[in-house]
Amino acid sequence: MNLATCLAVALGGALGSVGRYALAGALAPISQGVPWGTVMINIAGSFVIGFFGTLTLSHGRFPVPETLRLFVLVGLCGGFTTFSSFSLQTLDLLRAGAVNRALVNVGASVVLCLVAVALGHAVAAQLNGGAVSAMRPPIADDA
Repeated sequence: MNLATCLAVALGGALGSVGRYALAGALAPISQGVPWGTVMINIAGSFVIGFFGTLTLSHGRFPVPETLRLFVLVGLCGGFTTFSSFSLQTLDLLRAGAVNRALVNVGASVVLCLVAVALGHAVAAQLNGGAVSAMRPPIADDA
């Protein structure tokens, strides 16, 4: 890891984070009952990491320098959404025939991340005087 690589990842991460913020804000009006902004961000990031990552492989049709791949795949997509990395890793497991490992990856990621976000929220709520919601506005139950 050298300075140019670190700067490429950092710049990509900054751009991805700003893009996420902008898109989530733009989609906020339709995200009252379901977090559609987050869903769309995760879908877009998953598409970009799959498309760019495959198209720019060293033996692919449009090879690019590794620093540019890291800028997009780790920085931009990582700042935009880490769900894209999860999706690519799961696809790689499935393509390798490791269906059980892919299912474990999906199940563990969803369940453990939900547990982690609940735990983080509970600890922060205690430190914050008992706050009950980490989202604004709260997601309404469709029932």
